Amino acid sequence: MSIRIHSPNMYKHQRYAFTLVELLVVIAIIGVLVGLLLPAVQAAREAARRTSCLNNLVQLNLAAHNFEFSHEHLPAGVLNPDGPIRNEEIGQHVSWTVQLLPYLEQQMVYSRFDIDAGVYAPANRELRNTRISTLLCPSFPFTNNPNAAAPSSYAGCHHDREAPIDSDNNGLLFLNSQVRYSDILDGSSNTVLLGELLPTLAELGWASGTRATLRNTSSLNDGWDRINQRREAEPQPASVQEGLGVGGFGSPHPGGANFAIADGSVRFLSMTIDPDLFRQLGNRADGELMNGRW
Repeated sequence: MSIRIHSPNMYKHQRYAFTLVELLVVIAIIGVLVGLLLPAVQAAREAARRTSCLNNLVQLNLAAHNFEFSHEHLPAGVLNPDGPIRNEEIGQHVSWTVQLLPYLEQQMVYSRFDIDAGVYAPANRELRNTRISTLLCPSFPFTNNPNAAAPSSYAGCHHDREAPIDSDNNGLLFLNSQVRYSDILDGSSNTVLLGELLPTLAELGWASGTRATLRNTSSLNDGWDRINQRREAEPQPASVQEGLGVGGFGSPHPGGANFAIADGSVRFLSMTIDPDLFRQLGNRADGELMNGRW
């Protein structure tokens, strides 16, 4: 009987590799994992951006309260000799954001701002084009145009319905307003002070006390891209064509928008909020009972 001895060198020329089927299976598994991971990463990033946006409103709310503590009233929504306010580069139009600059660590910008000359004066052009990070929501894709008026993602509430910005509005920030907390008869915890807006290329910037920094609780929009497309497709109301239209709040965040309440708190309001309840939040003294959760 003979015994065959296998030499180790007999196997040194053998090669091992994936078959085509195995390779396709691995690629498919990787694709599925990436498909599951990317939405989670995007959701985490959006959650971080929404938190950063909420922090901006915290800073603005605190600045408004510090202003009220110093002056015994909230800042005017817009400073102008008369009204109603048109969305045009004519007039003084000094916004509430300009008045809050010293309380937002922007004392240098405020000290150089010529309030008497008005927002659109050549002396204020450079300041008006200056971007302030506290006024920008990180979820909104702003265009980088250094020659355009710097936008704002946040607006004060001037009224509870669609109406021109004037001295008879029932919100907290309107034409030449000086609202005290004793004037908020519905309670500061039930009244919106500030909220997010969806700026367009036609806005006049954070320094302008027009619809660029003032809105009402007539509506809560659900996405900047769809809203812009709709505005281009639908005929504009006469009030908008005449420069008197203001519009409601809006947000690029999915599902809702961030708001600063007059009591100092900040909240994320859902797009599904009852329209009547949302309208009530914009009126400082309507005397109506608030039915529903918000």
